[in-house]
Amino acid sequence: MSSNSVPMREVAQRAFATEFNDASHTFKESEDERAPVYLLLPTGERANRVFLVGTLTEKEDVGDDNEYWRGRIVDPTGTFFVYAGQYQPEAASTLRDLEPPAYVAVVGKPRTYETDDGSVNVSVRPESITEVDAATRDRWVVETAERTLERIEAFDDESNEYGVMARERYDRPVERYTEAAVGALESLEGTDELAGADAGVDGDRPEPEPEA
Repeated sequence: MSSNSVPMREVAQRAFATEFNDASHTFKESEDERAPVYLLLPTGERANRVFLVGTLTEKEDVGDDNEYWRGRIVDPTGTFFVYAGQYQPEAASTLRDLEPPAYVAVVGKPRTYETDDGSVNVSVRPESITEVDAATRDRWVVETAERTLERIEAFDDESNEYGVMARERYDRPVERYTEAAVGALESLEGTDELAGADAGVDGDRPEPEPEA
């Protein structure tokens, strides 16, 4: 098999929960039925896959006939929700076995779900969930802050097509994400997140997604 025939995996983008949860626009760059679906991050980047690290604060089996696990993961800026069922058996098994609170690293695909009132909830369909240590969480915070600030620096560049798209699609000031990144870095000087994982974090609970 030639190297040209090997499909390339999309880069897993890093974003804090504040930015991830503000994202609602999805798009394809091809008419091909199998073309990847991208979530447009408000700082001007596309994300077909995401990489996050945070504290698993709770888990719940919200399935009916089959197991369908929902995990609540917090970073210094807010809350990610991950959903894993029969089509993500390894991630579902990990969620089942983990005992919150625990630091976890998650690689997965963003999913949007429109609620009855027309708002959009964003969650992650995990490819993998791995328990990690506090040092790994701290490195993720630092590196995610760096990536976020780099995207913000390039946001107004007219050659940045995803920055242009984000300016057209979203109504939030990009400075919101600068403040989130700086606040996340400052939080590393605070108390252990496992000891106060729910403090100061938006705990809104989206409705469970339909199994897909």
